[in-house]
Amino acid sequence: MLLSVGQSLSSVLGWISIACWIVVYSPQLYENYSLESGEGVSVLFVLIWLAGDILNLAGALLAGLLPTIIILAGYYTTCDLLLLAQIYYYRWKHSRIGGQRGEPQEQTPLIAGDAADDRHTTTPVRVIVLRYTCALLFVIAVGIGAWWLSEGANELGSKEPPETRNSWLVQFFGWSSAALFLGARIPQILKNCKTRCEGLSPALFFFSILGNTTYALSICAKSMDKQYLLTNAGWLAGSGLTVFLDIFVLCQFIYYRRTEDERRME
Repeated sequence: MLLSVGQSLSSVLGWISIACWIVVYSPQLYENYSLESGEGVSVLFVLIWLAGDILNLAGALLAGLLPTIIILAGYYTTCDLLLLAQIYYYRWKHSRIGGQRGEPQEQTPLIAGDAADDRHTTTPVRVIVLRYTCALLFVIAVGIGAWWLSEGANELGSKEPPETRNSWLVQFFGWSSAALFLGARIPQILKNCKTRCEGLSPALFFFSILGNTTYALSICAKSMDKQYLLTNAGWLAGSGLTVFLDIFVLCQFIYYRRTEDERRME
């Protein structure tokens, strides 16, 4: 009975994690589109994240995971490429406009300016809380709905590699992707110190935290057996440890928003 409950809980959490990762890129892609700039995102952050997703995809293929999981890994890689394409497209666009006008590129609005400042200061905190609460409830509802529709296929909601395919190469891909996902946050954190988080969507990291947390919990809910946890240690590390860095990024958002509001009041 307890085993059945654990399997179901693992599957539900896994599906919620997948729902988070499906929508995680959308806020930043929209942010770049609305600002016509991708300068709020560190290129090195996306490149390292892309390398981690490629290794994750390779590990999924090598481990023989379910086709759905392989498709998702390919989806993550595609979204990384879309983010890079946006960044370089808007750089090319602004460089071309600046060249035609004979003006320095810095004069072309990118992520700073009155419009961006007004947008942040005119959004009440209660509205932000409401948005994120609705987003949280949405991904949870989608995850539970997906689990209900796929009841009887518990493995679909979990991305961990099968124990029967636990080769050293699969483990290498797992630990390497974990190291890359951790390292990717560092250049973004440093960039935030310069840009004060302008042009960066906090929803990207909100969904990342939720997705990584539910994914790690889905592994633990399935089994707390020592050998099972060791088998999935790379994936647990990649999910669990990045949560702390993503929380740090959200703290940067809060800090810079507060200092900007204080500066305007003065």
